[in-house]
Amino acid sequence: MNRIMHTASSGMTAQQLNVDNIANNLANVNTPGYKKSRIEFQDLLYQTVRPAGSETLGETEAPTELQVGCGTRPVATTKLYSQGEIVETGNPLDMAIQGDGFFQIRLPDGAEAYTRDGSFKISEDGKIVNSDGFILEPEITIPLDTVGIVISRDGLMSAYISGVTEPQEIGQIELVKFINPAGLKNIGHNLYQRTPASGEYTFGNPATEGFGSVEQMYLETSNVDVVEEMVNMIVAQRAYEINSKVIKTADDMMALTNRLKG
Repeated sequence: MNRIMHTASSGMTAQQLNVDNIANNLANVNTPGYKKSRIEFQDLLYQTVRPAGSETLGETEAPTELQVGCGTRPVATTKLYSQGEIVETGNPLDMAIQGDGFFQIRLPDGAEAYTRDGSFKISEDGKIVNSDGFILEPEITIPLDTVGIVISRDGLMSAYISGVTEPQEIGQIELVKFINPAGLKNIGHNLYQRTPASGEYTFGNPATEGFGSVEQMYLETSNVDVVEEMVNMIVAQRAYEINSKVIKTADDMMALTNRLKG
């Protein structure tokens, strides 16, 4: 009976974490560049009552083993980097990556971070920054007398200067991509950082081989599918209920055993 309780409780714990993850996906349905997560589970160790090949009656061998499982456990939270919808905003500093790659961000401590959120702003000293004021790398400074900004699909940024007819090149946006983006560490603020699991990374200009293009005046929305997440939540809720009923059944069986008289 104790094994039944432990197995069912592991299932309830797993589904609780599953619902937590679904809730976070739904909470970020309107977060630019957000990538949905998926919880992955594994079964636990098995208790072998009779191994396969053991001797049975008549000196024959058992063709299969007799095992009892001990439940489940969560083993990974995987980010799914499918493309989110590209929506027009009309803001000249909004940029969406159509394809592979991340923008590079420099944190206040000098460390590097990466994001798919292309909602950029201009700081008080003219630098391109994200919503938290962290600088876009490579650093680009907007001239004081700029009256318009143009960003090509290959990341070349130009500014229309007051009194000058032709646009002036002011910087080049670079993207970075990883061999295993699912290994990146989430640090909040729509940012990721490298880990040993993210593997090798390369830098390159947008719209070059292997890198996505940059779309000015557009933003990539979250790739969360609300209907899919609601269905997943219902499935997780039913699995939680079923495991709770297993615990109640085990409790009823133990109560019945306690009422037996010799």
